[in-house]
Amino acid sequence: MIDLLTQAPVIQAPMVGSLSPLVIAVCAAGGLGSLACAALSPDQIRREVAAIRAETAAPFNLNFFCHTPPTADAAKDAAWLDALAPYYAEADVPLTAARRGGGRNPFDEAACEVVEELRPPIVSFHFGLPEAALLTRVRQTGARILSSATTVAEARWLEAQGVDAIIAQGNEAGGHRGMFLTADSDGQPGLFALLPQLVDAVIVPVIAAGAIADARGVRAAFALGARAVQVGTAYLLTPQAGRSALHRSAIHAARDEDTRLTNLYTGRPARGLLTRFMREQGPMSTVAPAFPLATGAVDPLRAAFEAKGRDDFSMLWSGQAGGLAREQDAGVLTQHLLAEARRWQGA
Repeated sequence: MIDLLTQAPVIQAPMVGSLSPLVIAVCAAGGLGSLACAALSPDQIRREVAAIRAETAAPFNLNFFCHTPPTADAAKDAAWLDALAPYYAEADVPLTAARRGGGRNPFDEAACEVVEELRPPIVSFHFGLPEAALLTRVRQTGARILSSATTVAEARWLEAQGVDAIIAQGNEAGGHRGMFLTADSDGQPGLFALLPQLVDAVIVPVIAAGAIADARGVRAAFALGARAVQVGTAYLLTPQAGRSALHRSAIHAARDEDTRLTNLYTGRPARGLLTRFMREQGPMSTVAPAFPLATGAVDPLRAAFEAKGRDDFSMLWSGQAGGLAREQDAGVLTQHLLAEARRWQGA
């Protein structure tokens, strides 16, 4: 794994909604592009990987979620719909438009078969690791395996399972918390508290993730022992990221104090920019169904308000460094970050 991180010490974080154009741009610039697969069908993954391989021979990463699908809970679903009913009435959308599905797929037999077929160079996981039999099959393809840790305990567990590198996800990071040994998001350390403790605790390479958006963040992460950095929010304003005008506008206006952890959109804590929905119903709610079931009932509201040019119910995922994101090409951003990372590799 060290050879790959030496070659590409800047990793573009997998982000649902960003597809092959971003992966291609990052890989072409010398970084490691990542494709988020949790919201894609097997055929969509095949098409995106074909597009990537048509443009670059560089290594890339396929990322999957490892959650256990929750047991159906009719009472919980009904309470969630009751909480959302006034918003449906306001949007003039029938409550029957609410879906019961979650839209985020766990790594299962079908996903494993796609990995075996496509044989990506790197496979990364969020929320721990898949069951042992599936993980063994992934390893047998020759893929290097990464996963996220939000605590030292999680990092030690991942190392014991034989991962090739660990992503240290700090509290500052945008999107879903990768936690899997705890549900206490309040206890998640910030990156620069977590990173040196995690580096001291494991032997495998550690990748730093959370609020790294420019050369200063890269410098700090390498000084604290990281072998590579994973960057997400800084890519959101690149043309290749495929973000909506509403999301881009929100990132442009973002300040350091404008994000919160919320479970309203999916049922699991994730960091995003404050919205009306988060202010009025959360940001953390005891009514939201378990991950990923909350999404199905929120999606019709998101679509209805976005059609009016409003982000009241939009998933505006962002880390705390959203204010550092700039309008620039993804390749140019990658090259700037790589230049700093390579200076520290030789230090």
